[in-house]
Amino acid sequence: MTRVNTVQAGEVVFGDPRKLVLIAGPCVIESEDSVMRHAGALAALARELQIPFVFKASFDKANRSSGRSYRGPGLEKGLAALKKVKREYCVPVLSDIHDSDQVGPASEVLDILQIPAFLCRQTDLLETAARSGRVVNVKKGQFLSPWDAKNIVDKLEGSGCRKILLTERGVSFGYQNLVSDFRSIPVMRGFGYPVVYDVTHSVQLPGGQGTSSGGAAEFIPTLARCGVAAGADALFLEVHEDPSKALSDGPNSLSLPELRPLLKVLLRLREAMISELGVPA
Repeated sequence: MTRVNTVQAGEVVFGDPRKLVLIAGPCVIESEDSVMRHAGALAALARELQIPFVFKASFDKANRSSGRSYRGPGLEKGLAALKKVKREYCVPVLSDIHDSDQVGPASEVLDILQIPAFLCRQTDLLETAARSGRVVNVKKGQFLSPWDAKNIVDKLEGSGCRKILLTERGVSFGYQNLVSDFRSIPVMRGFGYPVVYDVTHSVQLPGGQGTSSGGAAEFIPTLARCGVAAGADALFLEVHEDPSKALSDGPNSLSLPELRPLLKVLLRLREAMISELGVPA
């Protein structure tokens, strides 16, 4: 596996070939109680399995299919909830930002600023995030090839950022469907930075339910195994205690009880790769 620059968020290091990082949480902050329940359960599981963990939940989902869909609690309340997660569970936190004005307040709380896929070419947003001093995770748009992501890296580096993560989340394949090209993981790692594989968004069916996205969650374990085998430095999983009641992305979310057995398989797969590739212990 090609070496990349390591990127650190809190105590979590991306790009260490001996460690697979988990980014997980519900799609959106549904309430403070909900976010604390999810964060507590995920943090405990990560400690049990000794897997580096970043908690993810969005304070705003600005790109919902319908204007009537739940977007989240907003910047102020959302950041307050994520700050509480950091304080009580001692884990780094990640959330989406959508415009340059959000970068300042978000960077005071978040360890990782995430640029949504539909905004991955927005130069002003990228450059402002790059100057924040925080890790910047950019989701490669469904409309881009992996080679196009080099332009994203150049924009971030041009503004002085070297704390870069790139995320593969599938590419548009006809209408309301995505497909993952696992060549994208080694291609984007070739730009020198760790690559995250967003498993659950890769099984999303955009707009598949008319006013909301559908999903094929049954393929999550298969694609997760493929992502690890392709050399991803981290996996991104939207996890919910009851996906059928999730306020966003339920059809492509993993049920919380299903996470432990899946992670055990993925960690064994990663260990086998390390052994075969001769990565130093």
